[in-house]
Amino acid sequence: MAIHQTRAPASAGATAAPDKAPYRGAPTRHRLQVNIAPAERAGRVAAGVAAVIAGAVLLGSAGSVLAVVLEALLIAAGLDLAVTGALGHCPRYHKLGYLPRSLRTRPGGPDDRTA
Repeated sequence: MAIHQTRAPASAGATAAPDKAPYRGAPTRHRLQVNIAPAERAGRVAAGVAAVIAGAVLLGSAGSVLAVVLEALLIAAGLDLAVTGALGHCPRYHKLGYLPRSLRTRPGGPDDRTA
């Protein structure tokens, strides 16, 4: 004995649960706003790469657990600097609402909405 259940077609007035939005395809990705000036970006990448290299070299000759931890932190900080410099977006700047003067829109420019 088989039990058959029928479902109404999706277009027949079926609504999504109030706590869940209907599926609309792949999620969209937002571009990160560039909030680091070009000169600072170059400095971050250079300092980050130097820190990663220095940390890796020092890690090879580490003699104690404390030295290994400190050198691993140096590598992590270097990676942070290199990645934020390469992407041009600093999450801390974004959270603080900081935008360098060189990246702000100029009065009278195409993005000026004060007129």
